[in-house]
Amino acid sequence: MTAPLNTPAARPALDCDVLVIGSGAGGLSAAVTAAYHGLEVIVVEKADVCGGATSWSGGWAWTPGNPLAKAGGVNEDRGLFRTYLRHCLGSNYREDRVEAFLEAVPHMVGFFHTKTSLQFVPGTAIKDIYGTTPGAGTGNRSVGPKPFNARRIKPELRAKMRHQLYETSFLGMGIMAGPDLTKFLSASQGSVRGIVHAGWRVGLHLLDLLTHRRNMQLVNGTALTGRLLKSADDLGVEIRVSTPARHLVADSTGRVTGAVVDSPEGELQINASRGVVLASGGFPNDVARRKELFPKTPTGREHWTLAPRETTGDGITMAQEVGARFDTDVASPAAWCPVSLVPYRNGRTGTFPHIMDRAKPGSIGVRRDGRRFVNEANGYYDYVEGLLTATPEGEPVEAWQIADAEFVRKFPLGMAKPLPVPLFPYLRSGYLKKGKTIEELAAACGIDPQGLAATVEAFNSNARKGIDPDFGRGATEFNRYGGDPRNAPNPSLRPLEKGPFYAVKIVPGSFGTFAGLAADSRARVLDTQGEPIDGLYVAGNDQASVMGGHYPAGGINLGPALTFGYIAGRDLAGATRYEDQDASDWDEVAAV
Repeated sequence: MTAPLNTPAARPALDCDVLVIGSGAGGLSAAVTAAYHGLEVIVVEKADVCGGATSWSGGWAWTPGNPLAKAGGVNEDRGLFRTYLRHCLGSNYREDRVEAFLEAVPHMVGFFHTKTSLQFVPGTAIKDIYGTTPGAGTGNRSVGPKPFNARRIKPELRAKMRHQLYETSFLGMGIMAGPDLTKFLSASQGSVRGIVHAGWRVGLHLLDLLTHRRNMQLVNGTALTGRLLKSADDLGVEIRVSTPARHLVADSTGRVTGAVVDSPEGELQINASRGVVLASGGFPNDVARRKELFPKTPTGREHWTLAPRETTGDGITMAQEVGARFDTDVASPAAWCPVSLVPYRNGRTGTFPHIMDRAKPGSIGVRRDGRRFVNEANGYYDYVEGLLTATPEGEPVEAWQIADAEFVRKFPLGMAKPLPVPLFPYLRSGYLKKGKTIEELAAACGIDPQGLAATVEAFNSNARKGIDPDFGRGATEFNRYGGDPRNAPNPSLRPLEKGPFYAVKIVPGSFGTFAGLAADSRARVLDTQGEPIDGLYVAGNDQASVMGGHYPAGGINLGPALTFGYIAGRDLAGATRYEDQDASDWDEVAAV
């Protein structure tokens, strides 16, 4: 990068080809792609660490038609993906952007997998959520990052990495969905293989804490951002943390040419000859926008996001200042997720995402009237959407996830871990409620006891038969995959019979926002007239969701973030033809 110089406004400046604002999946994807194509790139990050909400995510990306699936012998026609999305998105289907996404996905995965340190594992068993919808997939439409040892990252770069979200870890150690998680859960049920695996993983983690003061076994979102950061560093990308962007800079024609940022050394102007990519994480922590756009959030504070506190809509605000359109024409303004609030003894409150416990047999979700309101084993988005719909105006939006004694011995109930981890800390803090009977549990939670007893009785009667006539739980492959394959006749259904009974309070949360900056198929930001703003691109949650505010599959935040970041990076570099580059040879992908 060039040395600082004085601008006409006597402001220190840096020059580069591309400035990326934000360091989550979308921003780092754009940075790595542009740098690979020979451009000089600077990434600025508002927080003092990189990774954004991506680092706190599961790391899985919905990438239909990806080359790992093809290398494994699964070669689905793109028409299936279109069919599925048309049915799921309805009037929110935007053909040009969907087509751009579907066309770029295989090349994006192939490029990163073979040309950078970001390598993937295939999601062979991960199902699309709405399995009875035409075009739905039963696996192989997702990829996740390969686990990654942080020792491969330079110490000075490692210091800029966001840690695993504590609430989704075990003592700060991430557990990867799939065989890793399965073995951990089997350890709670006495499996020798599971106990050995868990003991080895935990022992190595404790050694890492002693020697490096952090988790070094990167999985899930931390593996994704760790691999992207290593890729960026390998390509000479300059990464600046604690450097929030304040304003975009435009020339007399309206072309965006850079941004003014605050740095630890003071105010700085970064000039970007090719353009700027906005990827600052959307607005999940912007209380004013939440109040305006989120349903049943009268003050904007009745919502608990899983995104870092820095995600306050800066990218959207800066873009609007230069004429960009903020697109709120989406089915939902945010990617809902049910969460529970975890009280700690130091006064801090953690936010736990209920991703896997809802589908396990022996648990149900109810409102204060004691009634179920949703198919608990469907997606996390559906759980909150169902809760919002079922809650009368003026009532607080909250529910209780209830389980019996057998459940809590085998599976996590929110933050509470199964055996051999004791439950008493969660009971003592009030995070978990307990009752010897269903009625006693209802009284402890403030639930209508008669309503809950009637619900449990009806549910139990049907669960013994393996059916759920009220909500169809366990009827789809997605539901059954999230359950317990050893449970018959339905992996997702078992009566709640053995006391004592336990409950954790659920409130609405989100992974991030769906409303965002209007963009075209090349990831260029559009103005209020629908025209692209020269020099301004957008990726990740700053961009209005290509899914139109729907949630058809797990990973529909990260898949488009990586893909439109890749599209933006290529467009900035003037790369126009996929077939000439970027690992379109599936045999090469399979070899890696």
